[in-house]
Amino acid sequence: MDSQVVVLASGNAGKLRELNRILAPLHITLRAQADYAVPEVPEDGLSFVENAIIKARAACAHTGLPAIADDSGLEVDYLDGAPGIYSARYSAGGDAANNEKLLRELDGVPEAERNARYRCVLAYMRHAADPNPLVCQGSWEGRILSAPQGDMGFGYDPLFYLPEQGCSAAELDTATKNRISHRARASALLLEALRVGG
Repeated sequence: MDSQVVVLASGNAGKLRELNRILAPLHITLRAQADYAVPEVPEDGLSFVENAIIKARAACAHTGLPAIADDSGLEVDYLDGAPGIYSARYSAGGDAANNEKLLRELDGVPEAERNARYRCVLAYMRHAADPNPLVCQGSWEGRILSAPQGDMGFGYDPLFYLPEQGCSAAELDTATKNRISHRARASALLLEALRVGG
């Protein structure tokens, strides 16, 4: 069976590899949006769902192909869900600056009030005018540490403690993380939804 080409509305090579592996049973081949020179679009939605749809729609419109986009981030209960959709740009700097800002915001907050979750939304659109995008969400519960632990992963992983694993997300091996993360959970739901409904 010939594989169907679908555009991944992301420049993240890790996401491309992981989603290609997950979708392989459906004979779907994901290609990076850079392969088609898809321009970046403003992520000006008010939720992960809106931003994922914005990115998928733009990739569909530019390429004429189906597209998958993801939007994800960290939600901290004490901060009313912040940084949320602004996770990647929480501070003026990169990952280290974002982590430092989060630690400042939670300075003095007791462990019991530091609950948080990573959330991932995947949106699949058949074409730019798709009236019914397929939207799948996954979340990964944990809490925010008072100091970084571990040097694997990226983003807020060094501060994201997983009680059931007894370590931070930055201390997990890649295979375990790819099996239990928010993105893994959303991807599994997407795989099942595509298998059932296409």
